[in-house]
Amino acid sequence: MDFPPPVKDSLDHGPANLDTWDIVTIVAYFAIVMAVGIVATVRANRGSAQGFFLAGKSMTFLPIAGSIFATNMGAPTFVGLAGSGASTGFAPVMFEWHATYMLILLGWLFVPIYIASGTYTMPEYLKKRYGGQRLQVYFAIVQLLLSILSGISAEMYAGSLFVEQLLGWDMYVSSVVILAITAVYTIGGGLAAVIYTDTLQTVILVIGSAIVAVMSMEEIGGYEAMVNQFRESGSRVSYYYEGIHENRSCGFPPQDSFKIFRDIDSDYPWPGLVFGLTILALYYFCNNQTIVQRNLAAKDVSHSKAACIVASYLKILPFFLFVWPGMVSRILYPDEIGCSDSEICEEVCKDAAGCTNLAYPFLVLRILPAGLRGLMLAGLLAALMSSLTSNFNSSSSVFTIDIWRRMRPKADEFETVLVGRVFGLVMIGASIAWLPILQALQGGNLWDYLQSISSYITPPWVVVFLLGMFWKRCTERGAWWGLMAGLVTGVSRMAVHFAYATPTCMSDEDPRPEVLTRVHYLHFAIILAAVTLFVTILVSICTPPRSHAQLHRVTWWTRTDAEYPELTDDEDEEEEEKEEEQEYKKPGPARRAYNFICGVSDKPAPKLSKAEMMVHMEEMTSIVEDPFWSKVCDINAVIAIAVTCFIIGFYA
Repeated sequence: MDFPPPVKDSLDHGPANLDTWDIVTIVAYFAIVMAVGIVATVRANRGSAQGFFLAGKSMTFLPIAGSIFATNMGAPTFVGLAGSGASTGFAPVMFEWHATYMLILLGWLFVPIYIASGTYTMPEYLKKRYGGQRLQVYFAIVQLLLSILSGISAEMYAGSLFVEQLLGWDMYVSSVVILAITAVYTIGGGLAAVIYTDTLQTVILVIGSAIVAVMSMEEIGGYEAMVNQFRESGSRVSYYYEGIHENRSCGFPPQDSFKIFRDIDSDYPWPGLVFGLTILALYYFCNNQTIVQRNLAAKDVSHSKAACIVASYLKILPFFLFVWPGMVSRILYPDEIGCSDSEICEEVCKDAAGCTNLAYPFLVLRILPAGLRGLMLAGLLAALMSSLTSNFNSSSSVFTIDIWRRMRPKADEFETVLVGRVFGLVMIGASIAWLPILQALQGGNLWDYLQSISSYITPPWVVVFLLGMFWKRCTERGAWWGLMAGLVTGVSRMAVHFAYATPTCMSDEDPRPEVLTRVHYLHFAIILAAVTLFVTILVSICTPPRSHAQLHRVTWWTRTDAEYPELTDDEDEEEEEKEEEQEYKKPGPARRAYNFICGVSDKPAPKLSKAEMMVHMEEMTSIVEDPFWSKVCDINAVIAIAVTCFIIGFYA
């Protein structure tokens, strides 16, 4: 087929040029963020595991809320959510608005159990609830793999798209520069430095993206103009193709672009958005170390609840800040964002499957004036660095507490924190190695890649957490074999997904099997959860449960027990090994230098008596709330849910 040649000739491929004011803005941003990060690093209690990984459990609700939002709204959200909006319209916003319900569940149901059980990490909770070690180690490995497959690598890929468009730098050069800056205060300062810098970056992120949203809507004449033009925003190649074949399925947005709940055979089917997405969101907000760790750092349960409420209000914004601008970008640049010919797509974004991932970068680089462009790029870097720092810290927490301490039960605080910092560097290398694979697999739509990976891996863990918290009869063997059934089912689907590339728009036929084309990944999440649930319940009924003494403070029904859970023989032996007195040796010059930089005392922490340890434990695991603030949080939770329901109903 001969396509009209003017399309390729009209494409603008050169990297953008930064104005002086853009450079000043970006430099000022980095100076401020680094200053905040360094101050937080110096002032933070970084010498103990509790200080490094949980910020000493001293955080108030506003920094936690800012950190949750900034962590969640990383560069993949800028790129992926705007790209999905450009591709399909309103429906992807449900991934954001669903968060309100999940954050309320996190603050009111999950966090009280985590705190009461004295949990640092999510794998550690599974050990406390079920006993043994295999669930803990397995979940730790899964969370680390997810950080590589869809966490750190996705952040670097999305950020590199901006830098490549801006400066023409190679993806790997861009990633290394971003990582070098981010790692300084993350690896050195721990969670406290991450939360404080996240709070600052949330402000920059919201202001910058709001400016882009307003200016982009003005560019096309407002909301009504967007509604009228979006369905017709096909490239000239798409119109040429339509004229010959009378087919609007290729190169044009779907006709139901302005509906959230769509038919069961659509790109975002309503059963998947209602039920499948609930499973994915439960994992991300309630069982995922990266998000939950912020709430575990709260001073008390009320601060955790208040943080969830504030974060839920912030999660309303992405529809206006990213989905709308993504749709506007397709209207403004249909030949590039809406490219339907694989050759043109390859020329525009080096991805034959499509270029919607460039929707947001194009807006930032093409419509913003000097200075504002720099501010928005600073906002992008804010989102990117916030998510990266969160992933680094949570991955370090999981590895050191759930894996390293299993291999080295006698490891002291110094060794634990040092290993956590070094492992952050290891995660950087693994994520860079995954970048070219991610680029090939995401098929022109980063958002769907990230959600599909979650659909293949996380549903079994949601089932195991829910049953463990709310069904005391659930056993370790039941959970294990349920997870094994889920592993086989999920990996089988993921292998098929990776084996077949996404067909291009102009492809004559789709070579993928029906398990991919007819079973949406959100529907598959429901199937996967059902398989795990059935096997877990069946095996649990056939195996002896844990005694009530072993379930103190680790389920919803026992969270207020005065007693702590009774340890099994292997757990009791492990605790005794940790309590052994270690001989004090005066540190050498190198160790003293490390201690000074990282905030570690040269002298060992004073040995606490059993009575003092019990008092400390009671303070750290208390879920007692002030009645007044508890009621204030409850009222605001109801308001947040009502507001979100109204907005969903308005646009549904």
